[in-house]
Amino acid sequence: MVDRRALWLLLPEPVRRLPADLAAMLVVTALVNIAVFVPVIRDTPLRVPLGLLFVLFVPGYVFIAALFPEAGEPPADADALEKSTADDDADASLFETHDRSGIDGIERVALSFGLSIAIVPLIGLVLNFTPWGIRLGPIMVGVTGFVLASTVVAAIRRWQLPADERFVVPYRTWYEQAHSEVFEPDTRLDGALNVLLALSILLAIGTVSFAILVPPDGEQFSAVYILTEDDDGEYVAANYPPELVHGEAADIVVGVDNNEHRTVEYSVVVVEQQIEFEGNQTTVTDQRELAHFQPELAHNESWLHSHEISPTFTGEDIRVVWLLFPDGDVPDEPSMDDTDYSVHLWIDVLEAGEDESE
Repeated sequence: MVDRRALWLLLPEPVRRLPADLAAMLVVTALVNIAVFVPVIRDTPLRVPLGLLFVLFVPGYVFIAALFPEAGEPPADADALEKSTADDDADASLFETHDRSGIDGIERVALSFGLSIAIVPLIGLVLNFTPWGIRLGPIMVGVTGFVLASTVVAAIRRWQLPADERFVVPYRTWYEQAHSEVFEPDTRLDGALNVLLALSILLAIGTVSFAILVPPDGEQFSAVYILTEDDDGEYVAANYPPELVHGEAADIVVGVDNNEHRTVEYSVVVVEQQIEFEGNQTTVTDQRELAHFQPELAHNESWLHSHEISPTFTGEDIRVVWLLFPDGDVPDEPSMDDTDYSVHLWIDVLEAGEDESE
């Protein structure tokens, strides 16, 4: 049988010394990253409660832990102090007061929620000015990096304090108090009220969990669009090329949004078409495929891809069409009638040597 202590000693000393509450934050962070990035798990409802816990609590908690490594003042209760001193002189040392500037557990929890709500949007704001943008992957990497950095700072600051001044989550005290309230109540009425309170909490947790994990089906749709890149490197829905010389290429950015409430394997087919106009009717007389892409997107994820288009047809009003097919179901001769999602661009393609001003 493997000795657990021997396995524990194999871990690096900083890991063994890591406070339990900070270690729990790292575990939650690791689980969220697994639920978001691992292909099989990310399609399950597991990432919803983990994601909420991570985004709404963990960044703020580790940040508060870095700011306030010391324990707060214990609650002043003269009667309890006198009773504890009379019962056990050893336990009396637990009530020795120190000049501490820390905060207590309730304040830490409240500030953790508040700061998390402030920190995560700030990280998103910073990412908005980077090439990665506000997307699931960069946000997860940014928030995870913030949590890891804050955890390291919090652990180091706690280790620098005397052991009796460090903040410690009183797990054992909470367990003993809860056990005493539930199984050793002062009166039968207190016991019944405790059981009723526990059932109410479980019912509330179950109701909220069901609402999160089984949300009502919203509108399901996909989207495809085209952009160009300006001189500042920003993507804009403008500056599309109106003319090209045969053999020249234009840079276009195609984008796809997934709002299907599931992971979808898309097919994006780029075709060029020669068009004849008869009144208000348009007829495709010839068509050729220029490119074919197959992105896979999770729900609420977007995909941007820069590529070149170089039409082979010449003439006025050559139509270049981006056809989007969810689930990769592409007909042999795809057209705009085969899908609900398409975007197109009209380009005049000139013969080489032809005067563009004509």
